[in-house]
Amino acid sequence: MKKMNGSGNYLKNQVRKKLAQAAVCLLLFLFIFSVSSLEALLTFSFGVLEAVGFVFSLVMLVGFYYFLRQYRIYGAGWAGEKEVVKLLKNKLSDDYILLNDLYLHGGGGDIDHIVLAPSGVFVLETKNWSGEITCNGDEWRRSGRGDYKGSPSRQVKRNVATIRDIVDSVPVLRSLGVWVEGIVVFTNKHATLHINNPTVMIVKLAQLSSQIENHQSQVRYSPLQLEAIGKEILKRKR
Repeated sequence: MKKMNGSGNYLKNQVRKKLAQAAVCLLLFLFIFSVSSLEALLTFSFGVLEAVGFVFSLVMLVGFYYFLRQYRIYGAGWAGEKEVVKLLKNKLSDDYILLNDLYLHGGGGDIDHIVLAPSGVFVLETKNWSGEITCNGDEWRRSGRGDYKGSPSRQVKRNVATIRDIVDSVPVLRSLGVWVEGIVVFTNKHATLHINNPTVMIVKLAQLSSQIENHQSQVRYSPLQLEAIGKEILKRKR
């Protein structure tokens, strides 16, 4: 499988950013708490300055735990995306082109993967979730977490609409009648799916490559046409 140059590093950058922010908050907490404590011990008093120092140090501690949690969330997402890339590169031939981790102008958010295939374009939304997961149409629930507000199926449909608009904005590409389909991919082996009336294709990681390869289309797109589609998408990258 070919990977088109220009794919982004949104999740990778977010992981590094959140880890750096957590580290800064922790260092500030340790410094301010130590200074405030030392001042209180040396003066045998606890005045306004010491109180402000302790409050600010607690704010930094809360910030540390917040950014650490964000780091873990983004880290899990990044790990799941790497699993998708590894599988597709091993399973699909060079007739397929992969774009990764794109944040596009006018889009609904980060697009995890786009597969340009001879039979069409596949927009992937990757989730590295574990446990019991229930989908009813576009409504999602995770065991122990209740309703999930950021519906993966709605997200991938928004991204499909964005890619379709990009393709249709170029007359030459619009004339090809490019098929664009969204897929929600679950990468965690410990995920148990309960799917009812799905509005998009929902698969486990092991099923992904066969779903793409076995897609039937009346039109077949050449490598040059797929590269043209990929280049047009990358022009819209932030």
